[in-house]
Amino acid sequence: MLEPARAENERRDADSKPQATVRDAVLSLFRAFRMTTIFGNPGSTELPLFRDFPADFRYVLGLQESIVVGMADGYAQATRNAGLVNLHSAVGVGHALGNIFTAYKNQTPLVITAGQQARSILPFEPFLFAAQATELPKPYVKWSCEPARAEDVPAALARAYYIAMQPPRGPTFVSIPVDDWDRLCAPVEPRQVSTAVRGDPALLDAVARELSSAERPAFVVGASVGRDDAWDEVIALAERHQAKVWVSPMSARNGFPENHRLFAGFLAADRAKIVASLGGHDLILVLGAPAFTYHVEGVGPHVPPGARLFQLVDDPSIASWTPVGISVVTSLKLGIQDLLAGPAPRPRAAPDRLVRPPRLSGASLTDRYLVQQIAALRPPGSIIVEEAPSTRTPMHDYLPIVARDTFYTCASGGLGHGLPAAVGVALGRRGDKVISLLGDGSSMYSIQGLWTAAQLKLPITFIIVNNRRYEALLQFGTHFGLPQTVGTTLNGIDFCGLAVSQGCKAMRVDSSASLDEVLRTAFAASEPTLVEVVVE
Repeated sequence: MLEPARAENERRDADSKPQATVRDAVLSLFRAFRMTTIFGNPGSTELPLFRDFPADFRYVLGLQESIVVGMADGYAQATRNAGLVNLHSAVGVGHALGNIFTAYKNQTPLVITAGQQARSILPFEPFLFAAQATELPKPYVKWSCEPARAEDVPAALARAYYIAMQPPRGPTFVSIPVDDWDRLCAPVEPRQVSTAVRGDPALLDAVARELSSAERPAFVVGASVGRDDAWDEVIALAERHQAKVWVSPMSARNGFPENHRLFAGFLAADRAKIVASLGGHDLILVLGAPAFTYHVEGVGPHVPPGARLFQLVDDPSIASWTPVGISVVTSLKLGIQDLLAGPAPRPRAAPDRLVRPPRLSGASLTDRYLVQQIAALRPPGSIIVEEAPSTRTPMHDYLPIVARDTFYTCASGGLGHGLPAAVGVALGRRGDKVISLLGDGSSMYSIQGLWTAAQLKLPITFIIVNNRRYEALLQFGTHFGLPQTVGTTLNGIDFCGLAVSQGCKAMRVDSSASLDEVLRTAFAASEPTLVEVVVE
């Protein structure tokens, strides 16, 4: 405990520092962090933040809180910086939890603020207050705080930013009482905080030596390759070792060009199928992914007999539950660079190329034919933001992703992320065409996001695959031997009408004969356009 005189002197020193309102101190911090876009759906307990709202800040309004978080998620991934979210207390945070969970699984850095009622009336459980506010978003935020004093709000938000940006990146949460914003405080200066993690040199050297001596190595790449911008490094490492490259199950980002001669395909989220796909390889190197993500129960080995598994991953939690092999916790870009500096590999013949399925004639309008034509007609370098689970396998076959940072999807398996994420990606990548590929069921979780796209005049093409049902559930029902699934029919939804009512242009296609013309028109549009494709 401080001596009374010393404590009084320190209080006086603090009082003598230049004072600012909490609001001004926080806005200065956000400027320093390059976080001048706020995604929100405001409520009464947030309004004082926006008093004299500065001209260099932009407020992006979403019509529901989960949409707000989805937009911020896409924006943060596109800009590689934390997204800033402003939510209402309690129910507002509750509405947002689905996409907070997705941001957590996506490892997307977000700083989420939420309003709280005034401190003076919190003991009386006032209207629109949050009980145990910091507990509500757990466990799907990395850090959660309601500062003990108004003066502590800027420091709490600075800490929230640093934690969100540290690998594994993810959302953080700060609850802020409504009367804090106009209080005085000492400004908080931004600091430089390293976010790169260098793996154990001895362990990486051992992995490099094992990789160089292997006869038939295979790589499995995951979303952290894209998050850490290790695209060039992975290509160089695969070519150096003549290694086949698989995409990890349920990967939310692209990490390797799918037209490359070493590309081997996509692993299923099934233990037995993974072992079968990787059979014949004596070394498996997993880069930026779990080993492995499963969606169905399985028994037996996790890797083929005789194969050794090595994993480079930036998430210590994933490394802790990996069932076999050696895991190195490291930033992917740095870790792969260390492997590239390893000993020269033994001579190896180039593996056989992946055989692609034959082109479809368009005799019928299926989702396979749709994605084939998207691949043929989309602008070079355009970005696919996908949430069409039942169309993902056709995408793997007919819509190869060949350029870095041009594919985003949801890592959590939850719905309602893809449409607003496309809005955020388009805001963060203003010069690039964004194509949002959505299932009809998926789109209805966040259809209000079209309004924000229209208000911002973003040139996004939204393509809804309308099969009039929750097709993914019907497909998965066969796994459980269900002859019939209940609650999966979706008839009578006017997607074009929903789009037009929110300010977007819309077109409907129900035959392959008109598909190409409609896609060309939508891809060339300078404003948000929805294309509803009725597939067989």
